[in-house]
Amino acid sequence: MSADTPDMPDLTHPGDDGPGFDLGPLPSVPAMVPAVVPAAAAAPYRVLARKYRPQTFADLIGQEAMVRTLGNAFASGRIAQAYILTGVRGVGKTTTARILARALNYEPADGPAGGGAPTLDMPVLGRHCRDIIESRHVDVQEMDAASNTGIGDIREIIEAARYKPVLARYKVFIIDEVHMLSTAAFNGLLKTLEEPPEHVKFIFATTEIRKVPVTVLSRTQRFDLRRVEAGTLARHLQGICTAEGVGIDAEALSLIARAAEGSVRDALSLLDQAIAHSGGQATGGMVHGEQVRALLGLADRGRVIDLFEALMQGDIAKALTELREQYDSGADPAVVIADLAEFTHLVTRMKILPETADDAALVEAERLRGREFARGLSMRVLSRAWQMLTKGLSEVQQAAKPMQAAEMVLVRLAYASDLPTPDEALRRLRDGAPEAPAGRPSGGGAPMGGGSGGGGSAMAATAPRSFPAPSKAPSAAPTAASHLSVASRATPRPAAAAPAPTPGLAVASFEDLVALAAARRDLKLKFALENSVRLVAFEDGQMEVALAPGGAPNLIQELQSKLSEWTGRRWLVALSREEGEPTLAEKAAAQRDAMMTGVRADPLVAAALARFPGATIVDVRSLAPEEPAGFTGDADMTDADLMAARDDGPGADDEIEF
Repeated sequence: MSADTPDMPDLTHPGDDGPGFDLGPLPSVPAMVPAVVPAAAAAPYRVLARKYRPQTFADLIGQEAMVRTLGNAFASGRIAQAYILTGVRGVGKTTTARILARALNYEPADGPAGGGAPTLDMPVLGRHCRDIIESRHVDVQEMDAASNTGIGDIREIIEAARYKPVLARYKVFIIDEVHMLSTAAFNGLLKTLEEPPEHVKFIFATTEIRKVPVTVLSRTQRFDLRRVEAGTLARHLQGICTAEGVGIDAEALSLIARAAEGSVRDALSLLDQAIAHSGGQATGGMVHGEQVRALLGLADRGRVIDLFEALMQGDIAKALTELREQYDSGADPAVVIADLAEFTHLVTRMKILPETADDAALVEAERLRGREFARGLSMRVLSRAWQMLTKGLSEVQQAAKPMQAAEMVLVRLAYASDLPTPDEALRRLRDGAPEAPAGRPSGGGAPMGGGSGGGGSAMAATAPRSFPAPSKAPSAAPTAASHLSVASRATPRPAAAAPAPTPGLAVASFEDLVALAAARRDLKLKFALENSVRLVAFEDGQMEVALAPGGAPNLIQELQSKLSEWTGRRWLVALSREEGEPTLAEKAAAQRDAMMTGVRADPLVAAALARFPGATIVDVRSLAPEEPAGFTGDADMTDADLMAARDDGPGADDEIEF
């Protein structure tokens, strides 16, 4: 086939959108390559994004919904006056606009002029196809709105729309990046766009559909071009490599397809760069995944999975060593954290949708080991790891020293690997499950399950109720503790600052709990218990309370922590939606009011108040009972000293203060 063959396009026009054609059978790919010419007359090298630009709708990949809609519309004659194409960069917006202009004006080259009808079936180049492809057809005008934004440019289009096409069936106006037009330009286009002449069609393309006024969108048919899936893109790249005579392995294809993020043009640009980096086409060698990783600054997928496994096992030493080795090999710390988050997302999808492992874009290590992690890790652990990694990614990107920030992210993730989730901790406390011993495997084991450690210890046997004063002698640490408290146990604190817990200490009632807070000299907690806590249910080891208005939100956590510290056992304190009993302060106030009312009704008190005009009852207190047998005071004690030495407990008589 010679270079002058009329049905062979010369794809020399630089395009704005990358190719997007369906690979199909590999023999069809070379048909798009220009004929071989002598070396002396060879044209300059054209990048793959221009060389393999689609020519028909059948060549587009990943846009089946749009092609089907347009095909049915053309077949039924329901052709709109204006279309708007939107999508991310490199999915084929401008290319689709040119193909659509060809379809509107398609005339068989061997037929009479003006014959045929608009069609998407264009097996060979038609009468106007070459000129439209090369952007030199008199009736198909392309305008870049990024450099022609004013109302004056739109006036030229409006003026040109008045005249019928010179050669083609329709006069087509393609406006790329239409969102860049000014407000006046949009307003000037509205009337012509709504009621254009029958021979005029508009095709708009934009990456910022939200910036296009709704008045324009309502006058056009909108098509959203989708990102091309990584598997489809990898197969497309494989076909092009075969047509180019370049060897490439599956891992390299997967890396390029992922890095392109659904953009065909980006994928072909990366493939061009990878071929040049490896010298594959010049030397006949292969393009390997290691070369693509070095080119893109990516970490080895297998090593990322090894790092993920070390983190899930809690082996922080191995994780930090692996991160340092990847960093020394050229991997960006932020990219490593992002890859960990991506693999966490992949494992989560495999756990929910096992067929995710069949994706052609996955390498073998991701497919096999991802399934193992999906079976071994709980959804709560995966969700927690995802949250920590995504939050840590922003920290690494903003840190002055990204490597140090990345290491701290891994430390947090590893030390959280064997912690139970909140519901698991509550369930273990309720069921009395023994706590897992502190420590973690040193590496090499299978992936850990979710929440494999940190449960509640067994309930200690109850002991007689007593509230001793805080001991000044240090005591041994609990026999089972979380690894998070290892550092704090390594440096003993002063005994006076942290009273030792009393193993087996029982608390039988809420009043005993208040007394325990007083014995431990925690006056703040004692005041909160008396004034902010309304009891719903109580038993030794757990209680259910409601907060009075104004109660501190963190009181429940503080109370649970203090009880566990004081008694040496796990306590469960739950916040109830029920109203609960009145607080101790409210009970005391009600009792005082009742006593005050009874005292005022006493005839003797009423006579005293009448005898002394202006006197009021300030307080009513219960006198202490008589001292029990065997009580002996000091011989020199006066009656006042004896009264002061008595307990202020409840008595039969009341003392009235005026």
